[in-house]
Amino acid sequence: MPQIFHRSANTLSKLSLAGLLIVVGSLIFTAILVARSNYVTRAHEFVEQPVQFSHRHHVTDDGIDCRYCHTSVETSPFAGIPPTKTCMNCHSQIWNQAPILEPIRASFREDKPVRWVRVHDLPDFVYFNHSIHVKKGMGCETCHGRIDEMPLTLQENTLQMEWCINCHRNPTNYVRPRAEIYTMGYKPPVPQSVMGPQLAKEYGIPAGGANTSCSTCHR
Repeated sequence: MPQIFHRSANTLSKLSLAGLLIVVGSLIFTAILVARSNYVTRAHEFVEQPVQFSHRHHVTDDGIDCRYCHTSVETSPFAGIPPTKTCMNCHSQIWNQAPILEPIRASFREDKPVRWVRVHDLPDFVYFNHSIHVKKGMGCETCHGRIDEMPLTLQENTLQMEWCINCHRNPTNYVRPRAEIYTMGYKPPVPQSVMGPQLAKEYGIPAGGANTSCSTCHR
């Protein structure tokens, strides 16, 4: 019986299978890269706000403490968005006629809150508590980056689960003294590898990834 397929067909079939695996693998790899990209996570993306508030001006130039505006960060799951009257404590006297601040003055006159757009917006199925992180020695800068240098507020990190899990598995790499929670550009006085385990023990942070249980964040 004559041979139907040329011997080269064996080679072509093997190359076709190898090519198919490469294409599928490339698509999976590309999907992973896209899922972690700034386009999807919105990291490093400026968000249009009713008033383009500058943390750099208020924190670095004016020396205002985080807690003056975010009053509930130490006691509540939410850091808190300052009410308009907090802004007007200063701006009833300073820049009180500036056109850029008219939405703030209008909010105060009409007793209606400014509709700020949330920058760090976690999914509804994720539970995050600011107060417990503060109590356990996690600095603002760890999650929010050098917000004191941001003329416009942006999301510094991906906020994806793997980013959170990395810290929960290795909290000693990030914990700092409670007195330094709000310090930007903080440098540990001793190596973090020495100080971290000591503070974790003092603050009662479980070791060995105990805080990676699903129910810790998904309730």
